[in-house]
Amino acid sequence: MTADTIIFSKYHGTGNDFIMIDNRAKTFPVKRGLISAMCNRHFGIGADGLILIENHPSLDFTMRYFNADGKESTMCGNGGRCAVAFAGSLGLVKGNRVPFMAPDGEHQAEIQNNIISLKMRDVLSVEQHDEYFFMNTGSPHYVTFVENIDDLDVVTLGRRIRYAEAFKPGGTNVNFARHLEPGKIYNRTYERGVENETLSCGTGSVAAAISAAILRQYDINSITVRTPGGELTVRFQPEPGGRFADIRLEGPAVFVFSGTVNTTDIEFQSKFNLPNQ
Repeated sequence: MTADTIIFSKYHGTGNDFIMIDNRAKTFPVKRGLISAMCNRHFGIGADGLILIENHPSLDFTMRYFNADGKESTMCGNGGRCAVAFAGSLGLVKGNRVPFMAPDGEHQAEIQNNIISLKMRDVLSVEQHDEYFFMNTGSPHYVTFVENIDDLDVVTLGRRIRYAEAFKPGGTNVNFARHLEPGKIYNRTYERGVENETLSCGTGSVAAAISAAILRQYDINSITVRTPGGELTVRFQPEPGGRFADIRLEGPAVFVFSGTVNTTDIEFQSKFNLPNQ
């Protein structure tokens, strides 16, 4: 190995894929151009985002998350579940219960066979408008329910909403959901930072599930969210004042492959490439 060689692993959670790097020695060069080039699906490894695992003084580890555009970002639910799986492969997980630090604060996860259940931040309030819901589930999410979800141009519509004046300056993630049956919905997400539809979004699935519970007035506290990449389970406890607590995002976190990449080579190539995605 040379100083320019980075060892990485690739994981996915229902198709939401991530480059995972052990950065406990703080040797990874955190540069937006490099991260974007690594995530590029044509000229790099290809991923929706990149996650660094670093030390924490009292918890099992720290998770740092970067979107595919190279910017350090807010919480990623599927990424958090994959981070737990990767940290386990590094020997950092001390038991079935896993405390770690994420971009939006401390989280707890539980490993149950091949399923990772991640405790998400409480949703303190939900904005309910005529045509959409808006909330922060660790990242900001817009949720609207549609009937023609399979034929929807998620990228064009999602990009328009993501950059709408109402959500500036940071923009928002955009979810298009459809009720399937009691306790089950289908959700498609346009993710900011990726600037494209992803096969799944953890924080988006939480937002869509909570929106469905409000809209349908469910008296259940568990909703299955089908995404293009697979199914997730979202559990929650409604509380007075429109809050939702004890939110759990449950699903698989799958190792895909590992390898090495030369940072000098990939940065050089990126100078001549089109922007990621």
